[in-house]
Amino acid sequence: MENLIRPADFFDVEDFEHKGLFADVRYVWEALVNLKTYLAESLTPNVADLSGSMLSKTHVLWKGQILDQGFEIEHGDATKGTLKVFRKGDELPGASVLHAGAILFDANIWVGEGTVVEPGALLKGPTIIGNNTEIRQGAYIRGNCLIGNRCVVGHTTEVKTSIMLDGAKAGHFAYIGDSILGNKVNLGAGTKLANLKIVQVEMKLRVEGRTYSTGLKKLGAILGDRVETGCNSVTSPGTLLGKASLVYPCVNVPGGFYPSRSVIGMKTKGVLSIRRRRSES
Repeated sequence: MENLIRPADFFDVEDFEHKGLFADVRYVWEALVNLKTYLAESLTPNVADLSGSMLSKTHVLWKGQILDQGFEIEHGDATKGTLKVFRKGDELPGASVLHAGAILFDANIWVGEGTVVEPGALLKGPTIIGNNTEIRQGAYIRGNCLIGNRCVVGHTTEVKTSIMLDGAKAGHFAYIGDSILGNKVNLGAGTKLANLKIVQVEMKLRVEGRTYSTGLKKLGAILGDRVETGCNSVTSPGTLLGKASLVYPCVNVPGGFYPSRSVIGMKTKGVLSIRRRRSES
């Protein structure tokens, strides 16, 4: 039974730069317990000189340098590597762009290569942001966050105490609290991953007839690789969705464990419908 709730049951972390976070984790939610310590040991800030106020002009990070002039930006999709920066006609490979109007609230932030932080985004540390990632206009990263490569934190999306593995995307109006998004997870617009019960008690999870104490008062959702949620869906606190699961739009998913390839929708008269997808493809 415990094989259902290990990190390996939800994620392939072999190529994840921060796979060490999961190395000694027995139950998948324990990665969230360890997150703050992992960030304290792993994070080397690289934008400290820009922290503390709204950026008054656009800056470029490149090979440890912070440039505030003399460059040209060719706007493109950072997640596809088409964001490019040039200086005197020569490309600066791996350069990242921090646009004027972004706010780096404190110094304890790392921004990877080829990443863009758009105007109006607010970042608090400790936070690690990977390579070729988009932090879009109005995004709010509240700290204790680990965001992988080729991710999207979208317009008015809020993230706190959470992990996004490579390719995870929350493009529009999402809330991600005390949660883990696996590789290539996609949250539909307006998805909310609720993390706190109305009655604030320790989160306990019931899986295949057994109850597990998490030691956490806040636990959002753990979404396995390639999970997709429809627009305006909500997961209740303590929701575990196995790999390649699908949530229909406007569905409220009760907390609990759902095996891989689950399809969660609504029948008539508001009755929850749960079935399995035929394949993971």
